[in-house]
Amino acid sequence: MSFIFEKQKIEDVILITPKTFEDERGFFMETYKKTDFEANGIIGEFSQENHSKSTKGVLRGLHFQKEPYAQAKLIRCIKGKIYDVAVDIRKNSKTFGKYVKVELSQDNKKMLYIPKGFAHGFVALDDEVEVIYKTQGEYNPKSECGIIWNDKNIKIDWGIDFEPILSQKDKNHPNFSDIQGAI
Repeated sequence: MSFIFEKQKIEDVILITPKTFEDERGFFMETYKKTDFEANGIIGEFSQENHSKSTKGVLRGLHFQKEPYAQAKLIRCIKGKIYDVAVDIRKNSKTFGKYVKVELSQDNKKMLYIPKGFAHGFVALDDEVEVIYKTQGEYNPKSECGIIWNDKNIKIDWGIDFEPILSQKDKNHPNFSDIQGAI
């Protein structure tokens, strides 16, 4: 197998470490293999891929799409380092309102699989960060939603000691308690 799949404290969120082959020329690794992913519970077709670039201190999130346009995501940091966060917003889940935080970087080459029913965000920890993520389901602007990054009920420990740089849209996301009727 080309990957190590590790279930996180919220079981459906999976940290994936690809097998990497390195030598004096550089490295090679597989970043996705349908049969390996399916054998580890990651079922479905990826239909869109996104690429973002951020500077240190930029926080993007917490974003999600409402049903029927909810998206699963496979996140990978290809330059720099981020803390990546997934918040469980599945109403009937035993981990509703809980989150997982992992470090993804160009050095550790790890990926995070986040299933449908989660809000997602990350904070850039290096001067220049690039993130690529695949989604199951395409972006639908009418179903786009968010939760404020510093929600008092979720209490995410972003692991930063600075005020993050936010888009205007991310500054204006509602609290988790205010969106619970909409999810």
